[in-house]
Amino acid sequence: MFAGHIGAALAMSAGSAAYAQNPGGLVEPGDPTAAKPGILSKIAIDQRIGHQVPSDIPFVDETGRQVTIGDYFGKRPVILALVYYECPMLCTQVLNGLVSALGVLNFEAGREFDVVAVSFNPKEGPGLASQKKAAYIERYGRPPAAGGWHFLTGSQESITRLTEAVGFKYDYDPKIGQFAHGAAIEVLTPKGTIAKYFYGIEYSPRDLRLGVIEAADEHLGTVIDDVLLFCYHYDPSTGKYGADILALVRAGAVATVLAFAVFLTVSLRRDHAHQT
Repeated sequence: MFAGHIGAALAMSAGSAAYAQNPGGLVEPGDPTAAKPGILSKIAIDQRIGHQVPSDIPFVDETGRQVTIGDYFGKRPVILALVYYECPMLCTQVLNGLVSALGVLNFEAGREFDVVAVSFNPKEGPGLASQKKAAYIERYGRPPAAGGWHFLTGSQESITRLTEAVGFKYDYDPKIGQFAHGAAIEVLTPKGTIAKYFYGIEYSPRDLRLGVIEAADEHLGTVIDDVLLFCYHYDPSTGKYGADILALVRAGAVATVLAFAVFLTVSLRRDHAHQT
């Protein structure tokens, strides 16, 4: 389990102001007057990889139906996005980055995975959630996949239980009426166990695909995906997949041996054919 202030995407969403903390811990202000260091010190994404998200946390979906977060467990991996729908900047960028990455995959929401966006603003309701869903389904460009996208709202109690389970720490600044929060998405297994964190507002389609495949209870990938998973390993400190040099060398050696075996077989068959 890797815990700490993962800084690939800690930011202050406050109108035109944004703060981002990099893995080295440096904070870069977009507008020094828009937030206070005291608030920034409360923001973090503490990894809870391997932890179970409680399935009984109640929410309301975009249609106004009472649901629990566990209603989205049991079938396929879940990509979880903790945002709030009236966020003037950062949350929109998180969702835009997610839909852009998913848009180039042959995997589809509602088939290989589900997307669950949850607002951490208790004042937001299903009307706003419905508007957000409609906008992002249109952006996704796959209307039949609408059943795989879910936009939830809930009480402060429910929000607190979920954000604490995921390790998502945020704060509200009443002076500017905005939330200070990080930028990340999480991949959960079909059982609701936290498997991966991806940071920032842009996500690698390859990394998301591999993350979904690894989180799935059943095999989803192709032979190429198997090779990629063999050669690339998830690094919790960066929230990305990086090359495993030793695995690449081994894969190259295996490929060389196989190629030589094929060449030798073809050559022997040709020699045999010429002799007969």
